[in-house]
Amino acid sequence: MNLQIFGTKKCKDSKKAQLFFQERRVTFQFINLQEKEMSKGELRSILGSVSLDDLIDTESKVYEDKNLKYMLYDKEEALLSNPLLFKTPIVRDGKRATIGFVPEIWKQWILESKK
Repeated sequence: MNLQIFGTKKCKDSKKAQLFFQERRVTFQFINLQEKEMSKGELRSILGSVSLDDLIDTESKVYEDKNLKYMLYDKEEALLSNPLLFKTPIVRDGKRATIGFVPEIWKQWILESKK
């Protein structure tokens, strides 16, 4: 497995995701979106598993501050330039990815990696 967890240190679900994998001794890389932006390649890889609309946190402060609810905008560009717009955590293993805390899917990934 080549796991990455994109999130923030303040996000409870990001912390729960890290704990989930730590408890199972699965190594991962944590990318703090407050410190490092997601690359275009990483985003494109994630978009193979989830939709662009699902990635945008419409309840975030950034979404509200920029009045995105009332605007037409390039969603991909908005996410890349405002990483705090992402719903978190985003857990990525190669070309597969999930949004939020979904341990039932991650358990399946771990089982598949042991085969």
